[in-house]
Amino acid sequence: MDAEKLMHIHRTLKKRFNQDTWWPHETPFEVMVGAILTQQTVWKNVDRAIANLKRARLMDPRALASAPIRNIEDCVRPSGFYKQKAERIRHLAGYLSDNYQGDIGKFFEREIEQVRHELLALSGIGPETADSMLLYAGNKPTFVVDAYTFRIFTRLGMDFQRKYDRAQAFFEERLPRDAEVYKNFHAHLVELAKNYCRPKPQCSECPLNDRCEYPEKSA
Repeated sequence: MDAEKLMHIHRTLKKRFNQDTWWPHETPFEVMVGAILTQQTVWKNVDRAIANLKRARLMDPRALASAPIRNIEDCVRPSGFYKQKAERIRHLAGYLSDNYQGDIGKFFEREIEQVRHELLALSGIGPETADSMLLYAGNKPTFVVDAYTFRIFTRLGMDFQRKYDRAQAFFEERLPRDAEVYKNFHAHLVELAKNYCRPKPQCSECPLNDRCEYPEKSA
């Protein structure tokens, strides 16, 4: 698939969906916390956990870093794997507090590669989580690849072999290197996967139906 075909998909999805970005947040730190909490769960559960953290006045790096771990666990329990996630978000908060005085802007003001390297070195942060933070919290042009992306483009005939870096390079080499374009496209892929390209696909109304050759398409 060349750049022209990928951009056509982007324009088609943009025409169908009005949503410019799917990541609901109020602050960059909230994005970072949400990126960890959303691992292995759905967003409605993350929403509840974030609401709990806000009520407890813990949606701040320094406050979260110094809070008793049991208090954090109670807040994030709705997101599942709450002990593990509580430890991970407190570790992130501690790192930002100790090294950047809790200043998220200062953390993200450096080059993408440097920030990404630091994020990947933290416990519980893999490529998808790190890139979600970079794109949505740091406004850095790095394309986020998730399970929806793999599902959609595998059905469109692309073989990424479930390799994150390979899939990410495909998009970044063909799309304009622009954070807003990446956010926009990612939001549309999320909407496509949630509404049409489900595990059991709903193909008849899908905006990409005419270019998809998935052998198990629904009528």
